[in-house]
Amino acid sequence: METIGTNTETTFDKSKKSETYGKHSKESSSETHSTETFHVQPPLPSKVRRDESRSMMACQYGGKKTIKVAHVGIPMVTDPTDAVIRVTATTICGSDLHLYHGEIPQTNVGDILGHESVGVVDDVGPNVKHFKKGDRVIITACIACGACEYCRRGEWSCCDTTNASKLQEFLHGHQSAALFGYSHTLGGYDGTQAEYVRVPFADVNLFKIPDKLSDGQALTACDIASTGFHGCELAEVKEGDKVVVFGCGPVGLMTIMWAKYRKAARIIAIDVDGNRLEFAHQRFGVETLNAQEEDPVKKMPSLIPAGPDKVIDCVGFRFPDGLLHKIERALYLETDSPNIVNSAIEMVRKNGLIALIGDYVGYANHFNI
Repeated sequence: METIGTNTETTFDKSKKSETYGKHSKESSSETHSTETFHVQPPLPSKVRRDESRSMMACQYGGKKTIKVAHVGIPMVTDPTDAVIRVTATTICGSDLHLYHGEIPQTNVGDILGHESVGVVDDVGPNVKHFKKGDRVIITACIACGACEYCRRGEWSCCDTTNASKLQEFLHGHQSAALFGYSHTLGGYDGTQAEYVRVPFADVNLFKIPDKLSDGQALTACDIASTGFHGCELAEVKEGDKVVVFGCGPVGLMTIMWAKYRKAARIIAIDVDGNRLEFAHQRFGVETLNAQEEDPVKKMPSLIPAGPDKVIDCVGFRFPDGLLHKIERALYLETDSPNIVNSAIEMVRKNGLIALIGDYVGYANHFNI
């Protein structure tokens, strides 16, 4: 199993999963499927069954700043719409660092981590229509049912079926969709940093990999490439725009890539790591600003006098700036640092757009962000 390590800022929210709500996406091959409409919301997926006579290696949460590789039973098809995937490539998401640092509630010792993997179908349930054993597939990061009201609108990360967390409902008023390997607040499903993974609602949450793509190339579609694309969608980046991107981890780099694809006139990348900034400049030719050396808000008028048209936050909640927020975070008076959001508000031009695709968990200075 190939492991491709990354350190990235990401998001729970993902762009549309397919071109037909509730069904598998349009494929690159000549094979076509009829579009079926579902109106009955399916039940919450059953707890996974395991074949304890066969073991696999999996990355498990071992407590704050502790990750271990353990042997566990291989997952089995549990519900008729399940598939079991043999993982061939996986990666570490920057948002996994929030779990590692003990920032996400209801992350239990023994939970299998990971939500970015590709692999080969090993087994399918009797109601899986579009996949068979041996298919190479991408596993989507968030888990959708394909049939609820939100899925029928293409709002996959808001699926009403897959996450029954009462804690998230208490904190945020509603539950989001579940996410593979990301605490019981996000559904409690086994993650994909394992040799095998069970995928509920396989026809919705798997995509076939074209033969011309390697596993490493396809792996970016699980999260980082789609997240960067979604950030540009939210910010409505278009030709001629002046765009600022906070964060040059892999999601930030994907956001920069898509902004260039959309023919943004200027892109300024902001980070605190010189190596990341150098890579962004060399790979994409963008302007860079080191926030360790210069205050981005104070510097911006000399770069774009009226302010950028669009600002996209690919950093998120874990990086407080200033003594007050450091104290509030340390004392759990706030869960999320708002400094990137505040900088974006001050920086963006009048009537500009701000997109937040970095992770935010709860309260930024008592505001439920």
